Amino acid sequence: MLQDRDKAPDFALPDDGGGTLTLSRLRGKPVVLYFYPKDDTSGCTAEAKDFTRLADQFREAGVEVIGISPDSAESHAKFRKKHDLAVRLAADTDKAAAMAYGVWVEKSMYGRKYMGVERSTFLIDAKGRIARSWRKVKVPGHAEEVLAAARSLGG
Repeated sequence: MLQDRDKAPDFALPDDGGGTLTLSRLRGKPVVLYFYPKDDTSGCTAEAKDFTRLADQFREAGVEVIGISPDSAESHAKFRKKHDLAVRLAADTDKAAAMAYGVWVEKSMYGRKYMGVERSTFLIDAKGRIARSWRKVKVPGHAEEVLAAARSLGG
């Protein structure tokens, strides 16, 4: 299990704009990675809209915000367009990033067990270390809490 101050695992994932998003290429500025279960579901949409609402403030703080889920880049592009999202979305279709960050976990719903993404956020400092992590995230107020922590890094 990753701990705060650990080196953030690198990845290269397709993004919603047709490019490749590589974490190590963002070194030099803080990055927020938020892992979410699925595009266009109620909680995930609310979370993406919250980060979008604060996108200008994250930018002013010098912080890049990236949402990651197992959905395809095409699904992300539709999700982003439908909700006019202002955050980059990366497609972790093979779940390698989710596994590296320890967020691909066994979940349970109505007594049925299955594997899925545990909603989690990682604030990575300019040197590529995890400055702070949030697991089992509850969406209301979360983006504001992450912004306050990001500002404290002095982006």
